[in-house]
Amino acid sequence: MKPSKWIAAAIGVLALGALAWGIRRGSTGRTAARAAATAEAARPTSVVAATVARRDVPVYLDGLGWAQAWMTVTVRPEVDGRLDAVFFREGQAVRRGQVLAQIDPRPFDAALHQAEGALVRDRALLTNARINVDRDRTLVERKLIAQQQLDTDVSIAGQYEGAVQIDQANIETARINLDFARPTSPVDGVTGVRLVDPGNIVHASDPGGIVMVTQLDPIAVIFVVPQDELPRIAPEMARGKLRVEATSRDGATLLGTGTLETIDNQINQSTSTLRLKALFANPRHLLWPNQFVKARLFLATRRGALVAPSSAIQLGPDGPFAYVIGADGRVAIRPVEVEPPRGDLAIVVRGLAEGERVVVDGQGQLRAGTLVVARAPVPPAEGGTPAR
Repeated sequence: MKPSKWIAAAIGVLALGALAWGIRRGSTGRTAARAAATAEAARPTSVVAATVARRDVPVYLDGLGWAQAWMTVTVRPEVDGRLDAVFFREGQAVRRGQVLAQIDPRPFDAALHQAEGALVRDRALLTNARINVDRDRTLVERKLIAQQQLDTDVSIAGQYEGAVQIDQANIETARINLDFARPTSPVDGVTGVRLVDPGNIVHASDPGGIVMVTQLDPIAVIFVVPQDELPRIAPEMARGKLRVEATSRDGATLLGTGTLETIDNQINQSTSTLRLKALFANPRHLLWPNQFVKARLFLATRRGALVAPSSAIQLGPDGPFAYVIGADGRVAIRPVEVEPPRGDLAIVVRGLAEGERVVVDGQGQLRAGTLVVARAPVPPAEGGTPAR
């Protein structure tokens, strides 16, 4: 055999050997992959699970809002004169009836004295006129004077009676003006920035005022909710006062607890929202006018509702479902019907039973039949978010 044929035969033998080795190695790799897949399938997946249970669930509505002073009053001068003094500091807490300023009282004192003097004069004239009337009646009976004289004196006495009443009214007016010369706070509240300084001439017609007093305790919170919530709110409000909680914008700090006072008489068509107004006791002044807050309206308590964590409810192409852990440790996909999840809990209508365990974290790596090992969720902080 020629050398070239020997070389070709050797190459052929080597090629056949390599092919056989490759087939054997591929078979071994597939076997190893199948074995690895089987081992992977047998290895349980770690998830977080919770138990479906019955409990009393408080139902809330959340809304964004702002604090509003219960009353805001601008203290204005009610008489004209020079502002002699102010008796408050800016930002000072004041009580209703507390004197805040002094307008020069001397013109009003003089008017009071003048009215009191006129009253003394007219009372004396009235007394004399009545004496004349009594005397005239006796003389008319004796036919010593004409009836006309009696009628004239009765008329004069009546004029003096009117003058006395006018004098009394002038005295009351002068005393009122003296009171107006000492402007007082009409409400319990906090003073703002002083709007006029002592020494200025002030008028009752001035567009400004002396100071603005804002009532902070109690205080109101205005918040908005979707208009579709009105059918839930109105019946509950008709049964009695509803509790409202106000928290900071991040929801971390409770600022106060109050009651719902009123529902606005119209819906905002541009935003399809409804305004609600609540009243809060605010002794520590944690709520401040125009402060943005989160408001939570307590509507009712669902007694013995079947609940599951909201995170257990998944949305698939065929609707909501949950991964339910069976007795063998494998998960099954269960279609469920729930009320709209709001907050941390969802109220289950159908699809789950009390005592069943559902996956609340780790669903992304699950399929029907996946073996799982479940651990309990971290307990929520005290006062966790209830269902809405």
